Amino acid sequence: MISRAISEKADDEICHHGIEIPSLRSSRSSRGSLRMFPHLYKAAARRFTAPLSFVLFSSSVPSSSRPSPRQLQLMASKDFVNDTIAKNVVTIFSKSYCPYCKRAKGLFASEYKDAQVKILELDEMEDGSAIQSALEELTGQRTVPNIFINEKHIGGCDAIVALHGKGGIAPLIQA
Repeated sequence: MISRAISEKADDEICHHGIEIPSLRSSRSSRGSLRMFPHLYKAAARRFTAPLSFVLFSSSVPSSSRPSPRQLQLMASKDFVNDTIAKNVVTIFSKSYCPYCKRAKGLFASEYKDAQVKILELDEMEDGSAIQSALEELTGQRTVPNIFINEKHIGGCDAIVALHGKGGIAPLIQA
């Protein structure tokens, strides 16, 4: 009888956060055990400044969670990208079928034959997608080619062609 009275009262109540108090009649409540004790739910809602639904959700997430496999792969890709850029004078992250990449690679093959150029074909690498995501975080550019000269980010095909037109590539290579 008491639980029925609480249930009927809870049907019409809304806490000060605008959250409806769950009723005992509702067997599909997402609030778990609080469904059985609506007066506790209402009291708990008064104690928090954030809506209780947010508090319940955020408290169910472990505070010290381990990185996901995707996060681990991204961290490893960032290390790989940074190491590759540091070890090479010119680094071009490319895709084998991309016409802009072919143009940029052709520019270095014809005009800067003596430069140490490292070309990485992302579409032919198992972790190419993760490397491309790491490049996006590092440079803000997701497209290819993604070109670096002496650890300086140049950009894509248009940027390298424009820099070549101004005579700016040779000084960067020799720096």
